[in-house]
Amino acid sequence: MKKQIGLFSLLLAGALACGACSNTNAQTNQNENDSMATTPTVFLTKEISPEALVRIYKALGVPAKGRVAVKVSTGEGSNPNFLKPELIKDLVYEVDGTIVECNTAYGNAPQDAQDERNTSANHWRVIERHGFLNYFPVDIMDEYDEIRIPVKDTTNIKYDIVGGHLANYDFLIALNHFKGHPMGGYGGALKNLSIGCASQNGKAYIHSAGKMTKLDMGRLWTPEFVGNQDGFLESMAAAAQAVVNYFQKQEGIIYISVMNNMSIDCDCVDHPEPVKLEDYGILASTDPVALDQACVDIINHQQVTATNDPTDLLSRINQQHGTHTIDWAEHIGLGSKQYTLVNIDEQ
Repeated sequence: MKKQIGLFSLLLAGALACGACSNTNAQTNQNENDSMATTPTVFLTKEISPEALVRIYKALGVPAKGRVAVKVSTGEGSNPNFLKPELIKDLVYEVDGTIVECNTAYGNAPQDAQDERNTSANHWRVIERHGFLNYFPVDIMDEYDEIRIPVKDTTNIKYDIVGGHLANYDFLIALNHFKGHPMGGYGGALKNLSIGCASQNGKAYIHSAGKMTKLDMGRLWTPEFVGNQDGFLESMAAAAQAVVNYFQKQEGIIYISVMNNMSIDCDCVDHPEPVKLEDYGILASTDPVALDQACVDIINHQQVTATNDPTDLLSRINQQHGTHTIDWAEHIGLGSKQYTLVNIDEQ
């Protein structure tokens, strides 16, 4: 009898132990599921085409509503790397969108004056030359006025100064061209939201990390104007968050980045350095921090070949401390650097 009780006790102990293991495994699986549920998704397609842009937009599952603004860079006059109207047209038609831009806060050398976008008159000429008016309505948001919108992070700037016409839209698609940038290190979603939506005075305010609220061409790009590099990058993150918060209170906002024609120079550079990277694909997310981090991660994992060399772009990003923008954006609660990458080509 004692042997039978002892055997039963052993079996019961084993059963309880297995139950504990099951509970532990279930808790582990639940924790993993909870983590996946809170980790933003970044969608990827290796195809770069008008049709692929529409597919990845639909993969996000966030339909554009109301008056839709599509924020792109129209590109400096002699820069060939901007996102072409022929590439983006199907997406803009799909959402019945308006291309929106703001004027730049700099001028070019006298011989390149016809390529400037520093006045609305000049900008309209470039917009027409680059073919946008053949397909879409276009709005230079700071052509007539500017408005201030609140920022959550007041470390460097106390508000964000954007084109006045931003108030005319309910939903924003930040359609970004990922590439390098002379001052920011790289240009992606965060730059398109901040510098891209800022008026000329707003650009001065961000670049100077809150020192200048009025554009002064005589002091443009002087040390007083630029301020400190990390302050500038943090100001970009804060301004990006201001735009995101604005549209989250309206109908919504999403982010799409095209990784093609990736020079170390931005579309705002009139004569950019040659492209040394092969085209990669299109990425999209509802989290701009995750999206920019994913693009930077992709560049970091590129192998040097005869036709593909990320060395210069990585050096530009490191030299300008560019990833500090992403770090700061996560720090202030704009998004997450952790993400799940989903290739829609495999679905």
